[in-house]
Amino acid sequence: MSHVVVIGAGQAGSSCVAKLRNAGFEGRVTLIGAEPVPPYQRPPLSKAYLMGDMTLERLFLRPEAFYAENDIDLRLGAEVTGVDTAAQTVSLGDEVLAYDDLVFATGSVPHRLPAAIGGDLDGVFGVRDLSDVDAMAPRFVKGARVLIVGGGYIGLEAASVAAKQGLHVTLVEMADRILQRVAAPETSGYFRTLHAAHGVDIREGVGLQRLTGDSAVTAAELSDGSTLDVDFVVVGVGIAPGTKLAEAAGIEIENGIKTDAQGRTSAPQVWAAGDCASFPYRGGRIRLESVPNAIDQAECVAENIMGAGRDYVAKPWFWSDQYDVKLQIAGLNTGYDRVVTRDGGAAKSFWYYKGDTLLAVDAANDPRGYMIGKRLIEAGKTADPALVADADADLKALLK
Repeated sequence: MSHVVVIGAGQAGSSCVAKLRNAGFEGRVTLIGAEPVPPYQRPPLSKAYLMGDMTLERLFLRPEAFYAENDIDLRLGAEVTGVDTAAQTVSLGDEVLAYDDLVFATGSVPHRLPAAIGGDLDGVFGVRDLSDVDAMAPRFVKGARVLIVGGGYIGLEAASVAAKQGLHVTLVEMADRILQRVAAPETSGYFRTLHAAHGVDIREGVGLQRLTGDSAVTAAELSDGSTLDVDFVVVGVGIAPGTKLAEAAGIEIENGIKTDAQGRTSAPQVWAAGDCASFPYRGGRIRLESVPNAIDQAECVAENIMGAGRDYVAKPWFWSDQYDVKLQIAGLNTGYDRVVTRDGGAAKSFWYYKGDTLLAVDAANDPRGYMIGKRLIEAGKTADPALVADADADLKALLK
């Protein structure tokens, strides 16, 4: 009987095994997760779950019973210690599993602060998995002083939760502006203003020199020479693809586990999907860190294991929730040379162009702008910048 082994019980891994069963795969399915809990949603960790608005059970992608009911061998708290692509085996300590097809859904790994600058002090937290958030949640009490290191979406989301709960929040971003890696100055400016209105002290162009304290963090020394007294620190300085196991197995790596258009890696019968995988896209190669990509790519891999022979065509979209603002992003803005702002008051969106081509849309509390932009981008169409900039114009005209 054919055996599919999936390493990584996150969004991609869970989506892959569910799709295999939904598509009629009758062989053995094993899903291996390093954490002791069933696959769960990560985006709410830094938002609803951290605020106490979502229970653990509601975090689960599927009820735990789903896996047994669908004859999926769910191995939790299990560490894969090696993969032998020649023998087609996966080792979990002394246990060896033979596979017919193997899927890497190993996600991504957060960058941590080095111990040399205080990264191992008590009270310093990352924001990646359930244990991170469970550990920091009791610190979110009114009046506490928190330093957030990193002005990307994770850092800004954590800042919004902290500010809403009455903490004194300072956020430092070493780059010239928050969101510099992922968004235009216009989007950065929008969120800078939003956070300032909620009392967050954002310091751009300022890095962290070191954290100090005997065993627990009590202060932070910044690159501008200033010192902050802090009660705890939240670190959101990016992630890297989880390639360690694949690399040790001799599988080709290129900004993640390199796959072809159908999800195959350089090793026979080995596939990859989600944050850990890079794949062909519009003549180049990209890696997407998003829930929609993890689901769609993993489901495509599942179908291809069953012989579908289908290329994965990414339709990038993302979101971020901060305060009462829902940011929805369609497309990829890489290579943009101008941004058109559509200012509808409470609804605002930023449209990215390269020449006459519409690349992406950042829509803040503007679901209509987001949906129309997304449909245009996915259809390979552009949008008249003059119409976009006119907040009184009906964007539906763009779809004709």
